[in-house]
Amino acid sequence: MANSIGSVSQSDLVSRRQKLQRQRRLKLVVIIWQILAVSSFATSLLWAITQPIWLITTQEQLTVEGNQLLSDRAILSLIALDYPQSLWIIQTQILAKNLESHSPIAKAKISRHLFPPSLRIKITERRPVAITQLKSKVGTSNSQKMGWLDTQGNWIPLESFSALERTGSLPTLKVIGFTEQYRQYWHPLYQSLSRSPVKVFEINCQDPGNLILITELGVVHIGPYSSKFSEQLNILDRMRELPNKIDVRQIVYINLKNPDSPLIQLPNKSRAIKIQSN
Repeated sequence: MANSIGSVSQSDLVSRRQKLQRQRRLKLVVIIWQILAVSSFATSLLWAITQPIWLITTQEQLTVEGNQLLSDRAILSLIALDYPQSLWIIQTQILAKNLESHSPIAKAKISRHLFPPSLRIKITERRPVAITQLKSKVGTSNSQKMGWLDTQGNWIPLESFSALERTGSLPTLKVIGFTEQYRQYWHPLYQSLSRSPVKVFEINCQDPGNLILITELGVVHIGPYSSKFSEQLNILDRMRELPNKIDVRQIVYINLKNPDSPLIQLPNKSRAIKIQSN
């Protein structure tokens, strides 16, 4: 009986060992098959994407949308792309980021299109709202560069929007003495200006302690920019009847530093007239 049990146990062990070996061989075959299948797929895919039908061979396969001020040629000149290039290998996100690094372009999105193979470039431009002379420091000296400001205070080189000159749609607002200090205030400042009925032709911010506006009512001293700026513009709007009350040629400037007590400064520096703004 003991020998029979031992014999059966030994036979069972051999059977189990053979079964495990078959399972290992089967797993090995499956793994090899998977490797061959993946390699074959990768090779086929590589072959497919390198076929001429999927190549970007000329700049004519790039289309530009959304631009109104920048020409297609100007935008395409900013795209560094060697031809020919596989449509699938081109890194569209990197190309878009490179476009956005240029100040006239606020946002860029590049998408692939299969039939026909092409790249579509969608552009959001920065809209210039004022012309300015930006002060910057180079080494030990100061330099000034003419350019545009958009609604967010981003500076754009003057030559970027040559189409503006051809269409005659140049911004009329001028900003003098614009610095980085004013960039943080520019958006709310410009939003207030754009809503004001009083036409403003020029903003002089050379003195941080006194913002000076050249308006249709004359020169206006605002004082340092503050949250009261919109209120000051509203008071200025209520002073439209001023020419009917006083000879505006005698006014040196309108003083709105204290919006609760607006003053008119006359040529004699010691003379200022308090006026009612309502």
